[in-house]
Amino acid sequence: MKARTDAEHQEKMRKLKVAQDKKIASKTIEKGLVIVHTGTGKGKTSAALGMVVRAIGHGMKVGVIQFVKGAMQTGEKAVFDRFPDLVEFRPMGEGFTWDTQDRSRDIAVARAAWDEVKRMIADPSYQMVVADELNIVLRYDYLPLDEVLAALEDKPEMTHVIITGRNAPQTLIDAADLVTDMTQVKHPFREQNVKAQRGIEF
Repeated sequence: MKARTDAEHQEKMRKLKVAQDKKIASKTIEKGLVIVHTGTGKGKTSAALGMVVRAIGHGMKVGVIQFVKGAMQTGEKAVFDRFPDLVEFRPMGEGFTWDTQDRSRDIAVARAAWDEVKRMIADPSYQMVVADELNIVLRYDYLPLDEVLAALEDKPEMTHVIITGRNAPQTLIDAADLVTDMTQVKHPFREQNVKAQRGIEF
């Protein structure tokens, strides 16, 4: 394949810029989004917390509720605790279901966490709310999906809500504005017996 000359490349990029500028100019709606990060791959919570970093960089108030995590200290909590005026970060879980082995308690913990998410969503001072691993508790029927969908439907117009976890229900995917399915290609825990490590998993 013949390489482009500098002039050909410049002309191609000029045309591309015109097309991109036209596309960007046509996007005029601004609203709070419902965002879902799901799939078997690593990075769902990490991506959500990256958005939290971005939001607090713009001075936005953010609430983070973790439905499963809570039994261990994480690096992200240590960071966000340094911004108490902008981030309310609450790990409310007690570990994975195979750790707790108590369905009734898991349901009670999920309910308490969900009540906090609902409080944050209803409070317009929070511009972003993260419900980390909510999909997991929905998968195990710890919370009614209809109640979650109703809260998302009634949220303040400019509030962003990010929901993470594997196995997002199809009705939640349908209701969301932005959905990313993380696909696992390779993971050292499975292929190399590498344990979860600080700075990578927690």
